[in-house]
This record gives sequence, structure tokens and C-alpha cells, in this order.
Amino acid sequence: MTSYVIRQARLLGGDPTDIAIDGDVISAIGHNLDAGGAEEIDATGLVALPGLVDLHTHVREPGREDAETVLTGSMAAARGGFTCVHAMANTDPAADTAGVVEQVWRLGREGGYCDVQPVGAVTVGLGGERLAELGAMADSAATVRVFSDDGRCVSDAVLLRRALEYVKAFDGVIAQHAQEPRLTEGAQMNEGPLSGELGLTGWPAVAEEAIVARDVLLAEHVGSRLHVCHLSTRGSVEIVRWAKSRGINVTAEVTPHHLLLSDDLVRSYDPIYKVNPPLRSNDDVAAVREGLADGTIDIVATDHAPHPMEDKECEWSAAAFGMLGLETALSVVQQTMVDTGLLTWAQLADKMSAKPAEIGRVSNQGRPIAVGEPANIVLVDADVTRVIDARDTASLSRNNPYAGLTLPGEVVATFLRGRPTVRDRALVTGATV
Repeated sequence: MTSYVIRQARLLGGDPTDIAIDGDVISAIGHNLDAGGAEEIDATGLVALPGLVDLHTHVREPGREDAETVLTGSMAAARGGFTCVHAMANTDPAADTAGVVEQVWRLGREGGYCDVQPVGAVTVGLGGERLAELGAMADSAATVRVFSDDGRCVSDAVLLRRALEYVKAFDGVIAQHAQEPRLTEGAQMNEGPLSGELGLTGWPAVAEEAIVARDVLLAEHVGSRLHVCHLSTRGSVEIVRWAKSRGINVTAEVTPHHLLLSDDLVRSYDPIYKVNPPLRSNDDVAAVREGLADGTIDIVATDHAPHPMEDKECEWSAAAFGMLGLETALSVVQQTMVDTGLLTWAQLADKMSAKPAEIGRVSNQGRPIAVGEPANIVLVDADVTRVIDARDTASLSRNNPYAGLTLPGEVVATFLRGRPTVRDRALVTGATV
């Protein structure tokens, strides 16, 4: 087992300190720690954060290995500072049985770049007609606790109520893709003056807000846990804020792209900006930032959605919905929330590590950087800027909406239970192993 001493890291953006790792745990934190033969890592000026946890990742395996695999998705996650991702169920076949979720879980363990926690489907084949094997997936080796038909909405209120009731038995959570299907038939972008100007079918905010409102009331009625995926509108923020004021057990996430990008970009007709839910107005962008800052929105989740080139480099109407997000998420949140003063680094760690782990019920992730805790650590150079190159990625796909943009911050090392999964060799100052 390898030992490390990380020198002069700014823990949660605070004062510099040393962090000692012995095997898979943090053994000491303090100043001028004795290396005792451990490999030393010069982290002067770097911010040390707990390993990030993503509640919303699409790894595409099984079925679409041309877009992403569990291995390549895990490698992209590690490069972005993540030590755990939750793999969504819209694979082929769908992750609606114990067998499929165990396959994804084992592939993640074999890869070793980050923990891959499967999300189980709510309904069979994501068809929205009958419940999937929720109990069997919960009792499987993968220990599934989050269930979602993400990519599709569980629009049947009776079926969603049954799902909410069912998962109470094992403290599960239903993660809803809030999209009323009848209100979004043929929708291509956010509904507003710009959609009319561009001649693209509008995607109204109320299509999201109506489902969010219905579902928080259902969660209150049955006393169960609800999680709202990729919340994107001011109205949704207000509904979740109201629900929390009533004590309803609801959590919500926002994606990095909804924190930074707006529907103005659709003027280019570049399908790289086609995503579900769509990029919204500048007012919605301001609202989700405010909601994340005041705690109405609990976490940031990437909704990393890789697609092969042929599915994105085509006309807008034929292009697939979705964007990459794992390798750029931390930079986008730094730019929109930390550098603007809306969040501290400690609050960012809460929203990108501790809280997503809590919602997903992964007890060995999202832990603080403290003595005796698992050594899941990411070191970030917050002072640099970089121009995003879509070709510089571990993902098999290239649908990166930030390509060509200059973003702050860069992950220079990621440790998963004491083992570096990403590391800039220039950091090494002591003996190597």
C-alpha cells in the first residue's frame, strides 16, 4: 500500500496545510508532517476538495459503446475530479433488472477510475407502463437506491405514486425527468420570442414546472423522497422553494450548462447546444444560480450525455439531445458560482460531493477531508485558465458545448481511496514508487 504526503494544499480554499495518506485513508492533517518515506506531492497554491460525486451521468453501456463505455466515462469522471458517478438507466437494454445494474456496477469496479453506482429504471424498458424490478435492484450487489427513467418522464401520476410508495421500504429516491410529454411534442428549443424568430418549435417552461408541481405534491402525499433532475426554469426553482418551506422531502439538481449557457446560443443552429431540457433564458440562468446559492437547489449534476459524431453533426431537427459535462463541470461551477462570490469552495464541496452522495445513499463517498476518512481527494489549480479543446478528452464523444471557451481552474490530481487516478507528474517532489 502506497503512502503520500500532500504538501501545502489549501483545504476547501482555506489556509495551506499538509494531508497525509496511508493506504486508502487520510492518516494526518497538519503542518510540516513527517513524510517518513512517503511520496511527497507539492500542492502549493492548489485547492483540495473531497472527491466529487455526480448523481447524473450517462455512460451508454450496455448498448451504445460507440458513444461511451463505463471505462471511458469513468476516465472522464476522474479527469474532472469525480470519484463516484451515478450511471443513468437509459441504456440498451435498460437498467431495469438486477442483472443489468450489476453488470454496470462490476464494469465500474474493474475499471477502477471511480465508483460507478447504477441508477435503476422506474419502469420496464423506460416505457412508462409498469414498474421495473425496484426491490430486486435494491437487493442486488449494486445496492441501487436511486431510480429514474431519465430521458423520459414518468408522466402517469398513478404509476409515479406507486413508485414513490415502493421505494420507501428501502429508503430509495425517485429521480424525475420533469417533462410533460404532451406539451413538448416536437419541441426543439426553449419557447419564447427567439424560438418564433428561429422557426423552431418551442419547449415551454410550464412543461417542466407542471410535473415538478404535481410530483412534489405526490411526494408529500405518500411521505416519500423525490429528486428533481436538471431543473432549468425560474418557475421550477420557486416551486421547489415552496415545497421545501412545507417540509416536503424533495431535492433538486442543476446542470453546469444551465448555470452558464442560455438559449441565445441557439441562434447559431449548432446542434452542440441542443439539450434536454433546453437551454433557457438569461432570466432562468440567473434564477438557477440564485437557487443553488440559497440552497433551494441542492446539488450540481452534470447530465453528461455523450453522442457519436453522426448524431450531433447534422441538421438541428435530426440531432440528438445532450452535452458532455464531466471534465468541465468543476470549471463551470467555479466561473459561475465561486468566482462570482455566490458560493465558497466549502459550499461547492457540499453541493458537488457531500450532498449528492447523501441523496444517492453512497456512504463511502462525499466524506470530508478528515483523519480516518477515505482518501478521496481532488487537487485543483483554481488560478489558471484554459481554452477547452473538444479533442482533449477521455470520452469517446466530442459533443462539448464549451469547446473554444476559456474557463478557469484545472484538476491536476484525483485520488480514489488513496490511489491517484489522475496526476500531473510535475507535482512529485519526493521519492517515487
